[in-house]
Amino acid sequence: MTEENFIPYESYKNIEHGEIKAKCSSNIALVKYWGKFDMQLPANPSISYTLTESFTETTIKFKKSDNFSVKLYLDNQIQEGFASKIYTYFRSIKKYLPFIDNYSYTIHTKNSFPHSSGIASSASGFGALALCLMNMSELLGESNTKEFKLTKASFLARLGSGSACRSIYKGLVVWGKSPDIISCSDLYAIPFPYEISPIFKEIQDTILLVHEGNKQVSSSIGHSLMKEHPYATSRFKQASKNLSEICKIIQSGDLEIFGEIVEHEALTLHAMMMTSSPPYILIKPNTLAIINKVWKFRQDSKSHLYFTLDAGANIHLLYPEREKGVINSFIKNDLIKYTENGNLISDRVLF
Repeated sequence: MTEENFIPYESYKNIEHGEIKAKCSSNIALVKYWGKFDMQLPANPSISYTLTESFTETTIKFKKSDNFSVKLYLDNQIQEGFASKIYTYFRSIKKYLPFIDNYSYTIHTKNSFPHSSGIASSASGFGALALCLMNMSELLGESNTKEFKLTKASFLARLGSGSACRSIYKGLVVWGKSPDIISCSDLYAIPFPYEISPIFKEIQDTILLVHEGNKQVSSSIGHSLMKEHPYATSRFKQASKNLSEICKIIQSGDLEIFGEIVEHEALTLHAMMMTSSPPYILIKPNTLAIINKVWKFRQDSKSHLYFTLDAGANIHLLYPEREKGVINSFIKNDLIKYTENGNLISDRVLF
């Protein structure tokens, strides 16, 4: 599909007011998207797991108005800064939702996890927003199949936050052109189209909240620093190669090589941050302490416990459900002391 496929030509109904709701989970990337072109197009393909317990719930009340406006509340607290971003976002998608500026909007949103701390709150946030807008478009008369509705929601979410396009779908989700997946697109994400080994459908994700505050460098700035990065070209090639490898592994069920790639991707992501100009570091001393503990535990126990990180200090621990008992004991006895206030999120993959 091309961009033109998302431009509607229906006549919309005249609805004076209404309310729509949507829920969208966060995701954790296995092969990382880091670096983009204009219009949120990815410099390399990526693949992620959609989570279960880390999500955003959004309610939008809309009212017919000659004065297009946006009010936004996060956890019942008004957020003028975020509202301004959503106002700009709504303006930017008018081509695909022509009714968008005929209404005033009051948005209430809440996360099940700390905001702006590296758990992809923008992904679940813009995912929920895009799903709400697709619900609204259908109320106003746009007629879509379920498949197209999700594809367009993914397309719209991408324009707000790149990784948000992956959160629209459950399970393993791919975004970005790849010679290994013919149906992939830079414009929207798709569910992983091949057979998935059963072991990869039972993956647990325990998120250790090392730092719950805002990051000192946003992901948007981090992406922009990739444009002049001396290692960017090599990184994009590496990510494409890793995607190709992990697609085969997901089908074959090789947990050990899966873990090697996932950890290498996480460390490479943060290495790109450290070698940007200017450089910056988002991981904390306790992040490194946890990584070293995980390596030692895996060596001693032969468990299939692996870590990954998004753009923040918090650690995602990935492991199969069948090893949950021994790994949860290790987390409780050895790792939770490295978190902020002993906080963690017990999550799992959403299929």
